[in-house]
Amino acid sequence: MNSIELFTGAGGLALGTHQAGFRHRGLVEWDEDACDTLRNNARANSVPGIDDWRIHHTDIRLLSFDRFGSGDVDLVAGGAPCQPFSLGGKHRAQDDARNMFPEFVRAVRELQPRAFILENVKGLLRASFQNYFEYIKLHLTYPTITKKRTEDWPEHRARLEDVHTKGRFQGVKYNVVAQLLNSANYGVPQQRERVFIVGFRADTGLEWHFPEPTHSEDALIWDKYVTGEYWKRHGIRRPASSRSFSLSGVRMRDLENGPPITTKPWVTIRDTIADMPEPRADRDAKGFTNHKLMSGAKVYPGHTGSPIDMPSKTLKAGVHGVPGGENMIAFEDGSVRYLTVREAARMQTFPDAWRFEGAWSEVMRQLGNAVPVGLAAVVASSVASKLTSTQPVQEHQGSELQAPRRHHA
Repeated sequence: MNSIELFTGAGGLALGTHQAGFRHRGLVEWDEDACDTLRNNARANSVPGIDDWRIHHTDIRLLSFDRFGSGDVDLVAGGAPCQPFSLGGKHRAQDDARNMFPEFVRAVRELQPRAFILENVKGLLRASFQNYFEYIKLHLTYPTITKKRTEDWPEHRARLEDVHTKGRFQGVKYNVVAQLLNSANYGVPQQRERVFIVGFRADTGLEWHFPEPTHSEDALIWDKYVTGEYWKRHGIRRPASSRSFSLSGVRMRDLENGPPITTKPWVTIRDTIADMPEPRADRDAKGFTNHKLMSGAKVYPGHTGSPIDMPSKTLKAGVHGVPGGENMIAFEDGSVRYLTVREAARMQTFPDAWRFEGAWSEVMRQLGNAVPVGLAAVVASSVASKLTSTQPVQEHQGSELQAPRRHHA
């Protein structure tokens, strides 16, 4: 199955969709360092099967999708720049010049894939952005109903609502669903909440729902504080602090008296770096690229680091550089240190063979903006499974694949 990857960044979503079986016909990214990361890994074939990746270093607003061919793309995927909607950003949303949702819709309109996957930050669900979020979903439902030059997005939304409630649209339509997913619930060692918007072209007739979580905090609590299996797994004495650990009485009774826990435990930082040597400041550890100690980690109010026996906090790119707390490991003795690039890459479930280009702060920015590979693979594999259950449709909805039309009514 063929795919197009937009806003590729360091390649997290692209690797996940690649693992799910999609063959990328093009990857679009404007940041030079991120493009270097993609090119160098493709050239080295860091992951089998990526040596033919075609990276387009360009502003997506200047890109014509005609070069990818119409009717020959099964999936369009991308994580549009999150800063306009990020809780840590300036919250300008649709008024931010970095708002690239219209470009993602344009890609869907022009390529008309059988499915799409769009990822973005939890901040998109804030009450102040709710109307625009609903507008995005409606525009993705009817991508050929374009915004007129003379109207603003609320007016365009009103037209889309008219079409939607009428229920008899004859053009290209997508069945769209959205859900907030926590990466930790799918085996990623990071508590990273992200909104996924997934759509299937209506003529495919496919039914789909988001994958069920495979991991849980309850299972980790059980392993730590009831059976102690977590500590045994790591061959360490159960910490004294764990004996004084207390949940609310109600929750502990629920765990002990409730149905069996069928999920796996959340994956912790300790789980993730257990086989790695301690980093050194002067050079990479043997056998591990990008694994060098960065000094200067400090604890101060609001920046306490991620406890080693929990999934990490959400890695962030930061508006003014790398935040201190989210990118530090907090040890039981109260000490902290920065995650190395390789450790941060593991928090994002990048393969160890994946090399990152650029200065430390730049690479951590790439990682902070990335989609966790493992979560991307889970969602994309579920989409791929549905798409392979039916044959691609070559003509649909009045042959819009061959000649996409824009609707203004």
